[in-house]
Amino acid sequence: MIQTFRKAWGVPELRKKIIFTILILLIFRLGNAIPVPYVNTDLLQNYLDGMSTTVLGLYNVMSGGAFAQATVFALGVQPYINSSIIIQLLTIAIPALERLARDGGEAGKKKIASITRYATVAIALLQGLGYYMLMRNYRILEQSGFWPALVIIVSFVAGSSFVMWLGEQVNEFGIGNGISIILFAGIISRVPVMVQQAAAYIAVRGGVGWLHMLLLLIGILLLVVLIVHVSGAERRIPVQYAKRQVGRKMYGGQASTLPMKVSMSGVLPIIFAQSIASLPATVAAFLPAPAAGSFGESFLNAIDTKSVLYLIVYFLMIIGFSYFYATIQFNPVEISNNLKRQGGFIPGFRPGKPTSDFIAKVLSKVTLFGAIYLGIVAIAPLIVGKAINNNTLAIGGTSVIIVVGVALETVQVLENQMLMRQYKGFLE
Repeated sequence: MIQTFRKAWGVPELRKKIIFTILILLIFRLGNAIPVPYVNTDLLQNYLDGMSTTVLGLYNVMSGGAFAQATVFALGVQPYINSSIIIQLLTIAIPALERLARDGGEAGKKKIASITRYATVAIALLQGLGYYMLMRNYRILEQSGFWPALVIIVSFVAGSSFVMWLGEQVNEFGIGNGISIILFAGIISRVPVMVQQAAAYIAVRGGVGWLHMLLLLIGILLLVVLIVHVSGAERRIPVQYAKRQVGRKMYGGQASTLPMKVSMSGVLPIIFAQSIASLPATVAAFLPAPAAGSFGESFLNAIDTKSVLYLIVYFLMIIGFSYFYATIQFNPVEISNNLKRQGGFIPGFRPGKPTSDFIAKVLSKVTLFGAIYLGIVAIAPLIVGKAINNNTLAIGGTSVIIVVGVALETVQVLENQMLMRQYKGFLE
């Protein structure tokens, strides 16, 4: 990875893109330090510290801590990610959007991108309103009324829209992968806070704390190795192309492969599963605490994010969402039809339905392995945190997957750009 950045830095064109991307990230971090007026950030920080295992804790980590400080970029990239996922699902559900994405070409892509931007603003408006209502109900605001509400909500919406624009600038003038890089920067910025929390834990537990932190560090390194290994793993289905004669020339006859990634859907199943699985605990956190020994207390303990029931439901939902996204991104029938039109076939299977059935069978097996891998990565920090009584590990697996995945994607993008530059220089 370091070697790739070093080579890219030696290329003047890529050096400008890297510098531009760094400047965008500096602007993003600056916005994360500008607080929205009328908010008591100390009370908000104390409140969200007790909500670290809920959806609000996930938002705080993905925003780089800006959510707990109510800064201009408090909503971060969450509205854009949510709108992208929703538009992607609607593209499959609505035939008009499906035709626009499939047959619209470059104009269709720009139209869908424009729809995604409007959806981002709408979702940011809803989340900003909900965030304001949360702070108002728990008396975290220093002033209340129409004007403070308008300033706070507009600041959140404008900040989220500006973060989306920053990501698009990185895509156009930087090294690419803009939204993911901003998300990466936000999570990495939490490292000093994690170090402080680890130091406080060691100060309380003494020698046992040192042992726990050492084992935790070894576990993180092993997790990184696993993520790197699985991220590059893929199942390659052999494909043979029949020979065909066009005029006096013979085409085809070569062999190829159909790659099928093990981790096809990335971290999206974890994000969606965690948001839904922790929703009951999030709702319960807004309600009055039940009496000790009552049914309400037993119910809250059963749905708590540290309970065994939550771990089981969380794991099963990750598997379900993994299959859901795999079927969205990889359509066996469409791939079989494309192979048939191009004169390709899988050895041992007739074109058409037998080929699509075989691809679907392989996809199911590969997706199951990838889903189990995601589930283990997601619940392992929860189990370790429960064992050592440390709730800050609740979303550690999600953060590690995002950080490692974005780092690998960025390196791949830089390598592709260097390769394209070599081809361009050769052609010129």
